Amino acid sequence: VQLQASGGGLVQAGGSLRLSCAVSGRTFSSNYIGWFRQAPGKERECVATFRWSGGDTYYADYVKGRFTDSRDDAKNTVYLQMSSLKPEDTAVYYCAVATRIRYSSRRASEYDYWGQGTQVTVSS
Repeated sequence: VQLQASGGGLVQAGGSLRLSCAVSGRTFSSNYIGWFRQAPGKERECVATFRWSGGDTYYADYVKGRFTDSRDDAKNTVYLQMSSLKPEDTAVYYCAVATRIRYSSRRASEYDYWGQGTQVTVSS
């Protein structure tokens, strides 16, 4: 399984970005997708997780109401729509696939495959 994240960039506070994560290789509807981020000097944290087939969605409190996940099955791509961005959202964002769990996990260690990360910078 390989993941290719894209869509990051520089945006002003209050703006929006849509991150994409193209997934190639064998995946199953029972797999889980996770979006994580890591800011300089900070630990990687979970932003959102959901089941590939839909449902069992988790959003971190600090993004609830601002970030929304979606997917395009035909393209085998998942998206993270980010709105009302804040400077504290600045980080490298990663997508990941978990194949061994059957629940939305916030633990990075439970994800088996990772994309390379895409930088999101929000200016004030």
